[in-house]
Amino acid sequence: MPVTVHHRVARDDLGLGLVVAEPVSAGPAPAALAAALDAAIARRRAQPLGADDEAARQLCRETLRNGRYKPTGRGKPASEYLLRAALEGDFPRVNGPVDANNLVSLESLAPISLWDLDLAGTGDFEVRLGRADERHVFNPSGQVLDLGDLLCGCGVFADGRSQPMVTPVKDGLATKLTPATRRVAGCIYFPLGAGGRERLAAVTADFARWLGVCGATRAEWAVAGPGESVSL
Repeated sequence: MPVTVHHRVARDDLGLGLVVAEPVSAGPAPAALAAALDAAIARRRAQPLGADDEAARQLCRETLRNGRYKPTGRGKPASEYLLRAALEGDFPRVNGPVDANNLVSLESLAPISLWDLDLAGTGDFEVRLGRADERHVFNPSGQVLDLGDLLCGCGVFADGRSQPMVTPVKDGLATKLTPATRRVAGCIYFPLGAGGRERLAAVTADFARWLGVCGATRAEWAVAGPGESVSL
């Protein structure tokens, strides 16, 4: 099934890096990936953020600053939680594909969503701003994230529904990876001021490469700017 993603956020500074990979293994990270993640964490702990990294971090926040949504407190990009976890020596290890997601996010300082395509139930997606009445459950405890004006990756269905599934802050529980996951899609929410489309393409290609290490024999990627649609 082809996967199509539409960039429907009216911001010239937001690029999307899109990846589709199958079949992946959602077991423990392969040795090469685990070693690369160890090294990335060690680099972050050894060296504080330089001027370019700090600028990229701030630019990521700016892409989330839409309408009434403010990327502060618990509303910060997920990449900032990963950075803090690396600095504090409490970095999560989940499974191969999620660890690949977290490695690329830690290195690029951009938030990334990863979801199970079979659980999504559609191959058509859009990235848009959340509506005032939208929210989703993001963990097994039933905690809810208010999606109003937050960047959202949404599944689009034949009946016209646009269902939020992932965000650059917390992904929804309904499409999170499980041990049975075999088909995944990922979205990098990238501030184009941090290197432009060329840098985004390099980061996205790296994400696809690591998903290949997790067993994917098909790992395709593309980038999209505002108003663009891509199919993978």
